[in-house]
Amino acid sequence: MSFDAPIPRPRPNKDLYPVDPVVQDLLKLSTFSSDKFDIKDFIASMSEKLIAQSKAEPGPFDPKPFIRTFESAVDVLIDLRKDVQKKTEREEQSCKTAEKEYSKKLSELNKGFEVRLSLLLRAPRPHSVQSVGKSFNGMESKITEVGRTAVRIGEQLESIHLARQRAQAAHDIVSYWNQFSRGDTTKIEALRKEGREGRQQVAVLLRRLTAVSKELDVKNATRARTELEKYCEKFEKDMLRLFDKSYRKGDPKIMKHCAQTLLEFNGGASCVQIYVNQHDFFISKSRVNETTSIEETHLWEILPDPDASLPKKDLGLAALLEDIRTTVGQEAQIIQAVFPNPPVVMQVFLQRVFEQSIQSHVEMLLEKASAISALAFLRLLQLAHVQISALVEDLRPYDLSAVMSASSTRAAVEGSSLDALETRDARGMGVALPFGTMLESAMEELFVHYIEGTKYLEKESKSLGELYLEYLTRFTKVHLMMRTKASSGGFLDRIANQLSSGTGTSLSAAAASSSASSAFAKLSGMASSMKLSAYPGSTASPTSPVPPVPTNSGAAEITKTTASATGGGQSESVNEADGVLNLETAERMLKWHAEAIGRCVEMSPSAELPKNVLTLTKVLAESLGAGYVEMALETAQVRLETRDTKTEPDISSSLAVIRVVDLICQLWQQYSSIALIPLTSSSVTGRREIMIFNGQTVSRIEGLANALEQKVIDSIVTWLSGQLQKQKKTDFKPRNDDMSFARVNTDPCIGCCDILEKVRDAAKENLSGQNLESFLTEIGVTFHSMLLEHFKKFPVSATGGLMLAKDLKSYQDTVATFGIPALDERFEFIRQLGNVFLVRPEILKTYITEDHLGRIDSRLLRPYLMQRVDWGQISFDVLLGPGDDLNEPETSTASSMAKVGSEAAKGLRERLGMSRLSVMMKELEGLRAYAATTTGSAATSGTGAAAGTQSTGTGGGYFSFGYT
Repeated sequence: MSFDAPIPRPRPNKDLYPVDPVVQDLLKLSTFSSDKFDIKDFIASMSEKLIAQSKAEPGPFDPKPFIRTFESAVDVLIDLRKDVQKKTEREEQSCKTAEKEYSKKLSELNKGFEVRLSLLLRAPRPHSVQSVGKSFNGMESKITEVGRTAVRIGEQLESIHLARQRAQAAHDIVSYWNQFSRGDTTKIEALRKEGREGRQQVAVLLRRLTAVSKELDVKNATRARTELEKYCEKFEKDMLRLFDKSYRKGDPKIMKHCAQTLLEFNGGASCVQIYVNQHDFFISKSRVNETTSIEETHLWEILPDPDASLPKKDLGLAALLEDIRTTVGQEAQIIQAVFPNPPVVMQVFLQRVFEQSIQSHVEMLLEKASAISALAFLRLLQLAHVQISALVEDLRPYDLSAVMSASSTRAAVEGSSLDALETRDARGMGVALPFGTMLESAMEELFVHYIEGTKYLEKESKSLGELYLEYLTRFTKVHLMMRTKASSGGFLDRIANQLSSGTGTSLSAAAASSSASSAFAKLSGMASSMKLSAYPGSTASPTSPVPPVPTNSGAAEITKTTASATGGGQSESVNEADGVLNLETAERMLKWHAEAIGRCVEMSPSAELPKNVLTLTKVLAESLGAGYVEMALETAQVRLETRDTKTEPDISSSLAVIRVVDLICQLWQQYSSIALIPLTSSSVTGRREIMIFNGQTVSRIEGLANALEQKVIDSIVTWLSGQLQKQKKTDFKPRNDDMSFARVNTDPCIGCCDILEKVRDAAKENLSGQNLESFLTEIGVTFHSMLLEHFKKFPVSATGGLMLAKDLKSYQDTVATFGIPALDERFEFIRQLGNVFLVRPEILKTYITEDHLGRIDSRLLRPYLMQRVDWGQISFDVLLGPGDDLNEPETSTASSMAKVGSEAAKGLRERLGMSRLSVMMKELEGLRAYAATTTGSAATSGTGAAAGTQSTGTGGGYFSFGYT
């Protein structure tokens, strides 16, 4: 150590001015070596006596005594510094010497140890080394035993210390109890007035005395208990008054002291209640009068409209939740600074926020929405759930369980270990729940009244059913009036009965994200493109005037409207255009269903989601499937069945229904695969059930579409048959050759070609793919069979043969426009068959053995050859071969052609590609290979499903939507 050199000055004479003994004691080395040395105190001690003397002497202040004293002290300190410096130098020198000796000795020991260790490793171990090892082991065991003994002694000391503290606490309790029994509170009152520590000690004593008074039954116990209760009540009121006063002044230190004291006294629940109850957030006038803000929002105009885009938040609720976020952020800091148990206080505050502020606001909103419509209620319920869920996520960072103050933790430990006379429940407000669990429970309690059990699903199903029923009322009314022959108890009656009983469908209450509404948004554009891509040759639109949007006004009004539709004297006029099937209606119904599924995802537990999705899907199937698509198909069938057979059938309207049904089913399948089925991925059973249900629904619609298409085919065949019946016996055996040459075709041919062209145009406009091919193939094959049967009945002259050839060429050209290769080959055969009436007799045998006619047995051509006017002049042996019975072939051919006719009639009710085609071709052509070829092509065209898809349609049908 070093000091600054002193300034040279004249040294005072020590003999003339001796140093005061008090100052001499202060100038010793021990004074400066103390840890409590303070320079100010040192100067004050040296000057204390001089100051007193200066004050006692009259006259002006004389500094000379101070100068002499301080100069003498400085001289002594300089000498003392020199002595300390010399001593320090000596000690440093001796320390360096000792360090050198220590290092030298350590190196010598290290070398000796290494030498001895190497020798021990090389030489066999002597007995002395083993004994040394045993000594070390014994020493280690003794050290371990001593350590255990020390631990036992420490535990005993700790228990003795705790016993002493308990004894002291028991002594204090007995002492204060005796004072309370005498009505004397002076001692405890004096302790309370000692300040903060005194109040805390009083709180602990009162808590323990209260616990004792509940179990003690001795003399004067009643008086002591009464006095104790009075004093406890007074103490608590004083502390609460002090807390309230400091709370209003904004003094966090006093608030923290009061909270800690009351925590020690009775758990601090009353303190927390005062803090929460008097918070401005709960008592401000603007918060109390917030009900007026509900009337001012424009949300109520949007909620009942199912087509209106729902806003992402309610402005009033959003403002309240934002205020809560701000308030909680501020209060978290205050609670953490004031209360010793911040997690409990924060939970009490947030529970009050949820139970009072949020719940009252949500109840007012839902009550008003419920008065408007069920849809408004459900939409607002989802809106509130989404906003409050976001609030819960924003409040999670305010978990104060990790910042419990050390003092409260220490107090809890002391209370649980020292105080055996009281229970733990008497000390605090209880253990706080996990913060996240508390928030989730508070939010769940807000909505449990609306979603418990099957309440939510029942309301959702009923609302969706009401929307669909009101939306389809005009459509149903039109179809009920069209189906005058239909029996009662149709779809509308079933829905009305279900709605009046309060359930739209059977309920079965039973799991990222992502949602049904967004999935349907992808389908919205898909539906519009589907109208063009599915039917590229179409020019007409499958749409029609869309029914008006319902307002979900209730079941009573809907049932009343339905009753007027089915009864007499309708008060509301309907237009037939309201009953036209269109894709926009299906899109809108799917959109409403997607919104309901989105709400279901938000409000339903993950375990119940698959069953809830299936339930809502059944509501959709009942309305869109049975009430819309199936009703349109059934009405179209009824109209075909009850039409006047003398009038030409309306093919285009019936096929237009099938076209729209195809588009709706495709849209439904896409919607199911994109939006519904992924929501059931958490349940294998639920996924299988919804896939089976959708498959059955589409299969049922396919069956009705097949039935309608068969009705269309039957009506076309009936009309063709009627046109062929107009054929006259003289059409192909004319009397006036000039007039026959003047006509291009006969009247039946013109009528048949005209209807076939209309069938072709309507089919290509409304059908596509394999459905179009199977439909036109069935028409062409049936008409081919009818022509074969038809031309056996009319005699043909040489001139009439030309007319017949022109008719057959017209038939062939018209069917060729179908674009079906199998039909082209068939009608080429029938054209060549017509040429047998133009060929001269001498070359007739050569002609019938060539090309298509050469592939069949020539005897099968006998019924047609017999219609030649020169049939009697032809040599049968030359034409058909010797040894043939002229009557037997006729009988055989007649039976064959009768069989062909029966098979053709049967073909109208069989799926294309069955045995009818192969049998007919075998009988007509007699060539097995050719029959196999045409049968294979017909079977391919009659599959009714696109490549790569699996049809679930009913057997024996033509139409398939390819549901997989």
